[in-house]
Amino acid sequence: MEPVKVSKATWMTDGTHWPGTWTVPTHEHSKGDHAGIIQVMLKPPSEEPLHGTTVENSPLDFTEVDIRLPLLVYVSREKRPGYDHNKKAGAMNALVRASAIMSNGPFILNLDCDHYIYNSQAIREGMCFMMDRGGDRICYVQFPQRFEGIDPSDRYANHNTVFFDVNMRALDGLQGPVYVGTGCLFRRTALYGFDPPRSKDYHFGCCSCCSSRPKRSLSVSSAPEEHRALRMGDSDDDQMNPSLFSKRFGNSIFLIDSIPVAEFQGRPLADHPAVKNGRPPGALTIPRELFDASTVVEAISVISCWYEDKTEWGNRVGWIYGSVTEDVVTGYRMHNRGWRSIYCVTKRDAFRGTTPINLTDRLHQVLRWATGSVEIFFSRNNAFLASPKMKILQRIAYLNVGIYPFTSVFLIVYCFLPALSLFSGQFIVQTLNVTFLTYLLVITLTLCMLAVLEIKWSGIALEEWWRNEQFWLIGGTSAHLAAVLQGLLKVIAGIEISFTSTSKSAGDDNDDDFADLYVIKWTSLMIPPITIMITNLIAIAVGFSRTIYSTIPQWSRLLGGVFFSFWVLAHLYPFAKGLMGRRGRTPTIVYVWSGLIAITISLLWVAINPLAGNNQIGGSFQFP
Repeated sequence: MEPVKVSKATWMTDGTHWPGTWTVPTHEHSKGDHAGIIQVMLKPPSEEPLHGTTVENSPLDFTEVDIRLPLLVYVSREKRPGYDHNKKAGAMNALVRASAIMSNGPFILNLDCDHYIYNSQAIREGMCFMMDRGGDRICYVQFPQRFEGIDPSDRYANHNTVFFDVNMRALDGLQGPVYVGTGCLFRRTALYGFDPPRSKDYHFGCCSCCSSRPKRSLSVSSAPEEHRALRMGDSDDDQMNPSLFSKRFGNSIFLIDSIPVAEFQGRPLADHPAVKNGRPPGALTIPRELFDASTVVEAISVISCWYEDKTEWGNRVGWIYGSVTEDVVTGYRMHNRGWRSIYCVTKRDAFRGTTPINLTDRLHQVLRWATGSVEIFFSRNNAFLASPKMKILQRIAYLNVGIYPFTSVFLIVYCFLPALSLFSGQFIVQTLNVTFLTYLLVITLTLCMLAVLEIKWSGIALEEWWRNEQFWLIGGTSAHLAAVLQGLLKVIAGIEISFTSTSKSAGDDNDDDFADLYVIKWTSLMIPPITIMITNLIAIAVGFSRTIYSTIPQWSRLLGGVFFSFWVLAHLYPFAKGLMGRRGRTPTIVYVWSGLIAITISLLWVAINPLAGNNQIGGSFQFP
């Protein structure tokens, strides 16, 4: 037989074939149908420091540098056809169980596949928060997302600067920022569903500083040799009983025994009298047990498809199932149990990643987030149903997470209202009196002052703030509205709608780093913004024509309506620019929809308000 040609990257350094390759599928070893795979890439480091050497004619000296590398393991959970694997949440839970058996680190760093570590000291900074005095109540440390490969003008607000540098920083003063799915350092015991220490006596405070110092609910004996002895203290919660752990975490003895060890290792250091139940100095300087066959076999068993059956994985333990935005729900459950989180902004970016930069992919990304928020609003994870352990202001913040897609209804009305006023010849208000102008001026100045305050406090640029305002309206009139409709259909009728896109044009400039920015893919999400733009443009033309040919022109009404229509169009400018692609290569479907919408609006206008002459002031008109 001819030898099978396999790409070089699928072979290991020792000459063996990489077990995760599906280049040559076999029975029960293909993509979506395979047993659990665990490959130890780097063995645990030695106990003694390993210093480097100096290479001749090299300016770098490694003689005083410890070159040991940490344990590195590749994990691929079992996959079987027809089995619900719960996507990313299921993969993360399998990784938590496997790592508990093989390394059992007290902290877990979560990064998406399109992100990488940009600051090697960021993990240390995150652990300092958790291991400092009072840090035992911190469930995770969230870092901001920073992206590369975005066009200089950031046409579609891909950097999301206002969210990461304003909203998340503001939440850091409450119970903590929400979990955004990547760039997050977790406390392992918080992922296991335990309550934080001293969380029994709580009250309805406004922020984290309002709570008193209640009792401790989870504790482990401070002696290193007694790691496995779980002491319940004053907690009367039966779910903290070690004898019930098998029903909660599964039947793996290795996993259950690792839980109190991880809790002990993650405690703050007892170097001060204020630290209660802390970890004694030197308690972690114990030799690491070497791997054996039984350890690997046990790790493979906990990543099987059926291990989570009749357990609380995905319900109370680990990443929560049942939502498109499992990250927000997982963070919400932790805050709901009384944990708090920290937002850590390092001087040098902690992590960097990539993000879609063309219009269609960006809209579908926002649609996925908004759909998850609607699911949260109609589920038991609604902030209205939060426990008393969650502070009031934190509850309002989570309520905003589930409600913001519904603002699309008001945005649609806001975008069509100026056009309707131009069509009807009547301004939004009957008369432009002093009271209305004063009210409008006060509201405008207040919003401008809030915007300036946010910009100055967070240090973001004015252009970034304006791009965020523009895309908020673009996403609100397209993706957010679709998410609301999709969520209502799913809740009321049980119908799930998937919005698919068809490529109509592609970027063919290999020498352009931002060629993907000009890729145009038609999607149904573009229909509402196109309708808004065409309606306002036609309304401006109709308003000008009516005013010019009226017996008594009402220029004040015209200017008012035109101003607000231009304000809407200014927000939709990035969307219109995205439809043009590069050098005006707009898909034919856009012209077809534009023509159909223009004809429909014109016919509706003629049917509703036919030309009746010049006898109405500010009413209809006719050409001479």
